[in-house]
Amino acid sequence: MNRTLSNQFLISFVVIFLLTILATVLAFVMLSFASQFIAGSLVKNQYPASAIIKDDYNQIDATPVVQNGGGVQVIDKEYRVVFSRGLDTIGKDQLSAGEFTKFLLESKSKPYNYDILYHPQGEFWLIVTFPTSIRLDFSLVYNKLATAGDFQRAGWAIAFAVLSYLLIVAMFALVYSKLTAASITVPLRKLIEGTRLLREGDYSARVDLRLKNEFAELQDTFNDMAARIEHEMSLRKKSEGDRRRLILDISHDLKNPMASIQGYAELLLKKSDLTEQERSEHLQVILNNSQRANRLLSELFELSQIDSPEFSLKLERIDVSEYLRQICAELVPQLEREGFQYEFNIMEESMHALVDIHRFGRIIQNLADNALRYNPPGTLIKMILREQDHQAVIEFSDNGIGIPAHLVDHIFKPFVRVDDSRNSKTGGSGLGLSIAKKIAQAHGGDLTLCLTREKGSTFRIAIPAI
Repeated sequence: MNRTLSNQFLISFVVIFLLTILATVLAFVMLSFASQFIAGSLVKNQYPASAIIKDDYNQIDATPVVQNGGGVQVIDKEYRVVFSRGLDTIGKDQLSAGEFTKFLLESKSKPYNYDILYHPQGEFWLIVTFPTSIRLDFSLVYNKLATAGDFQRAGWAIAFAVLSYLLIVAMFALVYSKLTAASITVPLRKLIEGTRLLREGDYSARVDLRLKNEFAELQDTFNDMAARIEHEMSLRKKSEGDRRRLILDISHDLKNPMASIQGYAELLLKKSDLTEQERSEHLQVILNNSQRANRLLSELFELSQIDSPEFSLKLERIDVSEYLRQICAELVPQLEREGFQYEFNIMEESMHALVDIHRFGRIIQNLADNALRYNPPGTLIKMILREQDHQAVIEFSDNGIGIPAHLVDHIFKPFVRVDDSRNSKTGGSGLGLSIAKKIAQAHGGDLTLCLTREKGSTFRIAIPAI
């Protein structure tokens, strides 16, 4: 890529160089035409010395020259200024031969145009002077009468100058084309390297061009794309890990009851001499494990149903305060039977919200089941309802064992349980909080775990109030 772009830039600069030379030649030609075109209109060409010279210099009419800003001087054979009108650049009345010779030699270098004419009969020089407007002295003179050696040396000198000029310009074009190409190829090479790393799976690849042009925008776009890909890949890996863990958890939670059911069923088939009490006990174990497996499958079905795009709530406008009082009344017998204390603080004022009463009741029931399952008898369970920021806020708390610190960030994930041993006697399926959170989110709210320094745990349900 570097060689290709460099060559392309070099060719472009060579073309521009050739066009520049052509434009320079055309400029000189046009200047020549312009000089010829305006020559007739210049004052110095309208009043040349040959047009106003007289045999008797005293009869010379210098008026038109003086009126146009010029001057007329006459110098005799003694180098005396015997006649002077208008602009005078000599500045003396008497010149020496050397001074007059110097004046003639330097006349071309002064910012004046001198037209000098000698009158042989009158033996005087007529000098007509005009200020020079703009002068461009460039001429190429060729005389075939020159000696061959001079012509050859002059030709070699001109050829050397032209070739040197072309070589210098060509070197500048080459160096500049390389630098220009490098300013593009170096960032491109870094971008290509970053893209290659992304293709090979290194999603942490970033590009630092340290530029402030369009490449900087491309760098930011590339880095943003790489960051998004890295984030998406990390989410994909996390999702894959969660999926595997979910499958393992499902397999584990289903394996135990199914194995127990199979084992006791085989025992009942093989042993015909079991007493009625033993047979009843075995059947009870089979029933309990089948209920446990059925409960797990039902919760899995409910969880997948909530995640389904076709899932929808049957919302109705209800008085949340009255609705929670009914739920609390239903919880009281269960709490008293298990030996738990309770305290309900439901606001007296009516507060309305759009709620699916069957789904939303599942949130409260799941929180209550967890509190009863993991906490010892005597634990105090509280439920508070208040309005905050146009939301109905329900706080469900207890002063029991609380949530272990290592589970705080994962408590709402499927199959996460406080009891790591996954004992069916001390814990549920680990799906209750996950289902409850998704139901709250489906209502336009959320279910969160509040971090407090107090003993126990506090869950916060918030849904929009209307």
